[in-house]
Amino acid sequence: MKGRVFDIKKFAVHDGPGIRSTLFLKGCPLKCIWCHNPEGIEDKINLWYFERKCIRCGSCLKVCPHKALSSGKKNAPFITIDRDLCTNCGECVKVCPTTALTFDSSLMEVDEAVVKLLQDKVFYNQSGGGITISGGDPLFQYEFSRRVLQKCHEAGVHTAIETSMQAKEEILRSFIGLVDLFIVDIKLFVSSEHKKYTGTGNKQILSNFKMLIENKQNLLVRIPLIPGITTSEQNLRSISQFVLEFSPQTGIELINFNPLAENKYRLMGKEHKFLKEMKPYTDDELDQFYSILKEVGVTTVRESAVLTNT
Repeated sequence: MKGRVFDIKKFAVHDGPGIRSTLFLKGCPLKCIWCHNPEGIEDKINLWYFERKCIRCGSCLKVCPHKALSSGKKNAPFITIDRDLCTNCGECVKVCPTTALTFDSSLMEVDEAVVKLLQDKVFYNQSGGGITISGGDPLFQYEFSRRVLQKCHEAGVHTAIETSMQAKEEILRSFIGLVDLFIVDIKLFVSSEHKKYTGTGNKQILSNFKMLIENKQNLLVRIPLIPGITTSEQNLRSISQFVLEFSPQTGIELINFNPLAENKYRLMGKEHKFLKEMKPYTDDELDQFYSILKEVGVTTVRESAVLTNT
């Protein structure tokens, strides 16, 4: 079995307890308009062009069998990719001397991924860390994710996944016993608002949260702070009250807005005006958001805090 992997991040410290390695998989059931890993939304492998690496040799233009590459367009990068014509055949990637043209992800076998993830096991043991599968969403490529988690678990490594919980209940249930920590997103509490900004309602998400709690799983809830969308006092209160009702021991962490995705959209040949208008919140503003959670009475976890394995 092979999975579509777009990154392995070593020495990660914000994807669970201790020092970790995070495996990022392609494919996500949501289409959040603010996504900071947009290359993980689609499950297919795509071509990227890094203009700064390009030496303008033109080799790629000569070998593209579908004429999907062109140059010389005014106010455009040296190489322009016609996404409708590109079949990701890889001929341009083979001849590019500087990797200016490259794929955003690759196919990786389970054992290959596990070997890379376990390379830093000594650091996991010393710090109480482990491995995390993220994305995209690990529930999208669920069979691949389960096999990786099983092998890491058998190796005695702490495991975590970062998921939206937007999946059939039986899929999420199949991860119980393989995952030590479920890091779950609850972005918007009102289902119509959730559908407006992510493409789907949240009925399945909230139901799956209850199922995990009923099965006594270890959870951390994360709320992404998206200006003008998720940061209303009512939304933060509603999510906090929901978590408190079903799982008073579960902590909630607020994730500040990440503006760095704009460059990724450019590499994908897409413009994202929405991101240009947003900026991260200051520490004082974060304190105000956390004060809302504390008023409700939930356990709060700051982004810089070190989580425990319990």
